[in-house]
Amino acid sequence: MFFELIGTIIAGVAMALLVWAVNRTLLKGRLPSWLVPVSAGLAMLVATISSEYGWFARTQANMPGGFVVAQSVEEQVFYRPWTYAVPYVSRFVAVDQATMRTHAEQPGQRIVDLVFYGRWARTAKVPVLFDCTQSRRADIIDGVEFGDNGEALGVDWIAVSASDPILRVACEEV
Repeated sequence: MFFELIGTIIAGVAMALLVWAVNRTLLKGRLPSWLVPVSAGLAMLVATISSEYGWFARTQANMPGGFVVAQSVEEQVFYRPWTYAVPYVSRFVAVDQATMRTHAEQPGQRIVDLVFYGRWARTAKVPVLFDCTQSRRADIIDGVEFGDNGEALGVDWIAVSASDPILRVACEEV
């Protein structure tokens, strides 16, 4: 966040200096004096919007191997009117397929780590048990145990749609 603020300030200063220099040297002062701060403000706004829309692609490109984006959330906000034309991704869920765990006697169930990313938010990693055959999931919390045959004991199953994007990514064969 700090580096984005510095980048935004540098974009404004650079544009203000450019407009000032062009006005001073090439145009001999014919531009109105208000144009320098207005151009700086516009450059800062463009830098902020560019950073906002580029966050998802940058974050996705820097994810570790085995991470697959399962679901993303696009936002439209009234104080950012440009988001009504093109919504931006503010958060998303990735499935860590590299650390997927299964049990030989429970082939339809698997434990995966869901990683929650958010713009200006800490990344959270949550282990979740998915039952791919019955389209349900259970959060692995304190009190959850597994029997000798891999059966989950003490879990609260939550039914999900078979078309749920997170379930589909968690249950696909790697």
